[in-house]
Amino acid sequence: MKFTIGKIDHVQVAAPKGKEKEAFNFYAGVLGMKEVEKPDSLKGRGGAWFEFGAYQLHVGVEEPFSPAKKAHPAFKVKGFEELQQHLAAEGIEVKNDDSIPGVQRFFISDPFGNRLEFLDGQ
Repeated sequence: MKFTIGKIDHVQVAAPKGKEKEAFNFYAGVLGMKEVEKPDSLKGRGGAWFEFGAYQLHVGVEEPFSPAKKAHPAFKVKGFEELQQHLAAEGIEVKNDDSIPGVQRFFISDPFGNRLEFLDGQ
């Protein structure tokens, strides 16, 4: 092969039209991601972009909307237990999963019902 897949630039989840405020409140407010301004050429499509470390998460508008219940991004987290406690304090249901030996992880749903996975990234 004469090509190589490098690093991930961004991941995208979907949301219903008009839910940018909820996306900001969750991804920036609850998860602490930084909002990134979308290019002018894409602003009319709706949605919102966020940044964490060297990566981005894009929330795109999808109509009709159907949340991703199986497909999901997975995030390694420093402060894994603290994040679990923070999410519980925010009223977000944390579903622990021990199906992979030696891996600490849990799942939550974003405000739109999309599945998100968090792994202990010590």
